[in-house]
Amino acid sequence: MDWPERMNQAMDYIESNLTGEISYDKVAQIACCSTYHFQRMFSFITDVPLSEYIRRRRLTMAAFELQTSDTKVIDVALKYGYESPEAFSRAYRNLHGVMPAASRNSGVSLKAYPRMTFSISIKGDQEMNYRIEQREAFRVFGVFEKISTDHETAFLQVPQFCRKCGEDGTAEEMNRLLGRFGDNFTIAALYDFTETDFKYMLCQYLPEGLTLPSRFSTLDVPAATWAIFDAPECEVQGVWRRIWSEWFPSSEYETAEGPQFEMYYGLGKHQNGFGEIWVPVRKK
Repeated sequence: MDWPERMNQAMDYIESNLTGEISYDKVAQIACCSTYHFQRMFSFITDVPLSEYIRRRRLTMAAFELQTSDTKVIDVALKYGYESPEAFSRAYRNLHGVMPAASRNSGVSLKAYPRMTFSISIKGDQEMNYRIEQREAFRVFGVFEKISTDHETAFLQVPQFCRKCGEDGTAEEMNRLLGRFGDNFTIAALYDFTETDFKYMLCQYLPEGLTLPSRFSTLDVPAATWAIFDAPECEVQGVWRRIWSEWFPSSEYETAEGPQFEMYYGLGKHQNGFGEIWVPVRKK
């Protein structure tokens, strides 16, 4: 069974359980990957978290039912997983812009989010340079900020955080602690992922015996197998999208739980900096 077929079967499961309990573990099992991997891959490919997709589909179907039947609002709310009509009304208004009962009025404008389907898209022959490496455990230190899992928001928040760390001397202090020139790039760790956010740490490798000021946090990175992707000129945003939408669906690997890294090499003043993205992986 190929990847689009597995994903479409996972969507079939979601559709058939919109009025019942949807198990993320079951969805991932149908797609032949771990729950963690499925949620991360789904979010990158579709630009919407799995939980938000399910919420939109339920509220779409609820709107159809309210428009075409005399079912009470409270019964529709319970049918689509809301414990109270108040919670249902808030969610319904946030999505559709009107209260549930108003959906039955003639001419009311509502939103419909259709069922997702997956297919192979032919996009050309641009290669992705990557390698698979085994690495022992290591530790990093730095400062972190919580970043939204909404990709467009994250792509704004991360540069803002990096600029702040440059302006307040954080990056320079990390380099000074390591005896490096202040213009050396730092690296970045992405970890502690939830449905809504993750931690983004500007960091450096932590040598044994180095005493750190209290403002810095540490992060232990376990031994892992890493898929390492080239990001020429440090253009990591486009590479991230291709990793999740192109490489993972066609590879024999899935992401393993653990920190992910954006590695930056070179000096900030140079225009020929080079980057890599490190993702912990395991064979499916």
